[in-house]
Amino acid sequence: MTDTIPTTVPAPLPPANLEEYEAVARAVLPRPAFDYYAGGSEDERTLRANRDAFGRFYLRPRVLVDVSRVDLTTELLGERLSMPILLAPTAFQRMAHPDGELASARAARAAGTLLIASTLATCTVEATCEAAPGPAWFQLYVYRDRAITVEMVRRAEACGCTALVLTVTMPVLGRRERDARNGFQLPDGMEMANFHGLRHAAFPDAHGSRFEAFVDSEFDRSLTWEAVAWLRSITHLPVLLKGIVTPEDAVLAVEHGVEGVIVSNHGGRQLDGAEPTLLALPRVVDAVAGRAPVLVDGGIRRGTDVAKALALGARAVLIGRPYLWGLAADGQAGVERVLSLLRAELERALALLGRPTPAALDRAAVCAAEAVRDVHP
Repeated sequence: MTDTIPTTVPAPLPPANLEEYEAVARAVLPRPAFDYYAGGSEDERTLRANRDAFGRFYLRPRVLVDVSRVDLTTELLGERLSMPILLAPTAFQRMAHPDGELASARAARAAGTLLIASTLATCTVEATCEAAPGPAWFQLYVYRDRAITVEMVRRAEACGCTALVLTVTMPVLGRRERDARNGFQLPDGMEMANFHGLRHAAFPDAHGSRFEAFVDSEFDRSLTWEAVAWLRSITHLPVLLKGIVTPEDAVLAVEHGVEGVIVSNHGGRQLDGAEPTLLALPRVVDAVAGRAPVLVDGGIRRGTDVAKALALGARAVLIGRPYLWGLAADGQAGVERVLSLLRAELERALALLGRPTPAALDRAAVCAAEAVRDVHP
């Protein structure tokens, strides 16, 4: 009789970085859901350019600096956050996990930061705020029927949201060809929860993307800067504009009294060929000239990416797709781990840069790759 040696199969290691979480999500999500989250508009040039822009800057570390304590604490519109990383508003999160926005809100709270809850959520803003009491922002649009926007604002105020984020990049929907091919619609039993009892909690019937049909029927193409003044007139909450990419619009934003600007091209999902956000960021920061905090999203996958954005003038960054991948992989725990990985990478980056706080980062901490090639051809 031959003795056998029992063998054990080691448990698979969790993803080591944010990119690896995307691979997990691709494996577990239905194709239409993954494509909705991952896709961009048309040829997806801006989607790729957002990520590639970080490779156009190198970091310039200083040495012999005391970095025995790296402190990522950030104050933003009166909120004290554990790090300059927020969860961006992303729609339809229950497609990734049954707990959807509730899991993301709890993960943000556990990490000491906040979720910007989306109007186009699959859990109501009330349920989301109740799931994770504390600071939360609410993202919204101005609809053709402004009574819908007023109702959304009143509900956000009532459940304790501390700021409103007006997305200004969608007078029409960018041509998202993945969604058109998939005939994208919400799965059975899922709806736009914030619209329940108002109107159109489900998408209208249409060929191709039903979400595109919803945007065409409900979003107001005639919006001007008057809408910003109108929104500020109906709420006591601070208002941030999400979707500023030019210095001209940045100046208009502060002239219209907004309390914050988010540099964003909607994750490459609207105008294909638009400038990547990291390249637009310094010009927007210069135009705002300290009159309001500037945030940025788009393409952030590493702590060094966050460091570059902060060095170029952002007060904080927003991540979107990466935490959806964490949500798809493991619900709240997956989102928490995505935030933990990014936090650890940012702490390490600041230590190696000799910049122990986000406030210590400035443009001297980065240089353009083109400049380095000019010196060292």
